[in-house]
Amino acid sequence: MKRVVVKVGSAVLTQDGEVALDRLQALVLFLVELKKKYEVILVSSGAVSAGYTKLKLDRTLIRNKQALAAIGQPILMKKYAREFEVHKITSAQVLVTSANLDRDDDIARIKNTIDTLLQNGVVPIVNENDATSTQELEVGDNDQLSAYITKHTDADMLIILSDIDAYYTSDPRVDADAKVLKVVHEIPQEELQKEATPNNVFATGGIVTKLKAAAYLLDADKEMFLASGFDLSDVKSFMLDDKHIGGTLFTKV
Repeated sequence: MKRVVVKVGSAVLTQDGEVALDRLQALVLFLVELKKKYEVILVSSGAVSAGYTKLKLDRTLIRNKQALAAIGQPILMKKYAREFEVHKITSAQVLVTSANLDRDDDIARIKNTIDTLLQNGVVPIVNENDATSTQELEVGDNDQLSAYITKHTDADMLIILSDIDAYYTSDPRVDADAKVLKVVHEIPQEELQKEATPNNVFATGGIVTKLKAAAYLLDADKEMFLASGFDLSDVKSFMLDDKHIGGTLFTKV
């Protein structure tokens, strides 16, 4: 059975300062179906936004973001656990730091833990330990973390579900003629050097961090699929029905 990592961004899980429960439920339903065909690892953002529902701190300060993440992580996990339990599936929290992914022994331990969870039918939910680590809070929204997890758990593909529904020839927010690039084999270096431009107050990524994740995985001979997390029809068509209707596949093949 192939192994996939699904990463969902803060913008998808947040609506008007609240956790978007309808989208979280739709995500879990998709993961339940995906789990019938693949081993599934979830990398979830949203802890900061979940924490903000309980305590309104200034999100521009890193220490406040860390505090909000500490509040929000158990809230988010409780919501996931409740939704997975409806389908008689157990979920597990796996907190890592970027430092863990720089050490071979830590990487081996993380992989062993995730392997054991998957072998027992559990869905691992991975997030950066934001209370002690700030890298993804500052830039990335877990895009890079999800790419590292994909590589180091020997997953075959990363799926990023985002407020960005594909990779375009130009920015569709300002160019009405922008076209979706359905398959991308190589990413120009100048695209990787642009500034991150998140669309959502809780997000820290944007298309640039997603392209960096894709480039990292292409170098590792892995694939990445970028699609909308608001409307899951494209990712469902691609992953469940083997039909590439929308979204972008990054692949060397």
